[in-house]
Amino acid sequence: MLPYFYIQELQLNSKISESDEGIFTAVSLAVDQPGVNVMSPSPETTGNDENTDTEISNEFNAAVKKERRKRPVVTITLDETNSKHAIQVLRMKIGDQMHLTDGKGHLITASIVNDHRKHCQVSVDVIEPKEKGGATVTVAVALTKNTSRFEWFLEKAAELGVSRVIPLITKRTETEKFKEERLHNILVSAMLQSQQTWLLQMSAPVDFNKFIADPEPVPAAQKYIAHCIETDKQYLKYSSSPSLILIGPEGDFTPEEIEAALNKGYQPVTLGETRLRTETAGMVAATILRIGH
Repeated sequence: MLPYFYIQELQLNSKISESDEGIFTAVSLAVDQPGVNVMSPSPETTGNDENTDTEISNEFNAAVKKERRKRPVVTITLDETNSKHAIQVLRMKIGDQMHLTDGKGHLITASIVNDHRKHCQVSVDVIEPKEKGGATVTVAVALTKNTSRFEWFLEKAAELGVSRVIPLITKRTETEKFKEERLHNILVSAMLQSQQTWLLQMSAPVDFNKFIADPEPVPAAQKYIAHCIETDKQYLKYSSSPSLILIGPEGDFTPEEIEAALNKGYQPVTLGETRLRTETAGMVAATILRIGH
């Protein structure tokens, strides 16, 4: 099992030489671009047909394999953090393979060609676009007074493959602390640990009433609100359709907030017979909506 590394922005150090058939010429590659931008057709072969990302990636991979018999075609220099982790922590050597991802669905398999502990260099073997499987789930959850509990929820949501988390500031929210860089690092670590290629997207904290007032806050066929007031509620169930669920703070949503959500078409749901902490409720809801009971 190959180790995973995250790279936000990436430029290739060298170009791919034109193939013997003269079909493709090389362009610089940024990992956060789709496979179609990896290579561009030469003037001789430009036509009206449109190639898919997968077709372009296959062409690219075939060209890379062919050129690798002559020399390393495309090289990537890792940053110091990734280099130290690969060389000093994992004790990887020249020839060892690793996976790189940009968190946007691209998986690169690469081999170490320079095992420098600060500037490790790898050559690209394969670039593979990955589709995000499972249901698209967004969890809008109130910030918790204890920030470590919110961090725990984010980690678990990322491991479950939740698409997006929106921190909410509600009437009963007791803190607005939000360390974006720290939380981003937690999300990256969880993505790599669970060997995924899609990074959970996290929004900046937003006021509950402002969020509810937005007619289309996020694309979602199913919209739910989980609350503790004794009213008619259905058990939350799995749906393959994109879904959005609201999770309240310690002390729950206020009756006014619940009413506002219901007026905007949110369905009231329960997560079980016991009362759950905010972070636990978020994790349970994410589990149900992503993979079912």
